[in-house]
Amino acid sequence: MPVTSGIHHVAVVTSDLDRLIDFYVSVFDAEVIDDMDEGALRHALIDLGGGTALHPFYLGSNPHALAQSPMFNRGHVDHVALKVDDPAHLETLRQRLVEIGASDGQITDFGNVRTVTFVDPDGWEGEVAHWQDAAPRSFQNRIQEPYPHNAQG
Repeated sequence: MPVTSGIHHVAVVTSDLDRLIDFYVSVFDAEVIDDMDEGALRHALIDLGGGTALHPFYLGSNPHALAQSPMFNRGHVDHVALKVDDPAHLETLRQRLVEIGASDGQITDFGNVRTVTFVDPDGWEGEVAHWQDAAPRSFQNRIQEPYPHNAQG
């Protein structure tokens, strides 16, 4: 059994800390644990639930403040998936993300996990994920479920 109990925080850089805080607070009901201004360094801790926090650092001139690379071309950490424990929460977040244009709302069903992808205001791609009691599907056999309002009919 692992001696760790999960992810504590994920540190990211941003060119607009206030905008990033507003996104995670308004979409995910996250709570700001601390917003620290240390002269030349401003950063925050944003509680994402379950003991996991996002730790954004304001670095406006940093070339990595705007994440624009496609999946698997982003460096050592490609993306982070935020866990929800209830399928209703996955649907709520799916709707919120679609409403603000941060996601097309498509669900990807990998059997044992269902995810919806989003892009935050800095262009950082993440996922919201819900574990399911089902056999896993390979990446090639995943099922793509379009958002109902985007469905062609």
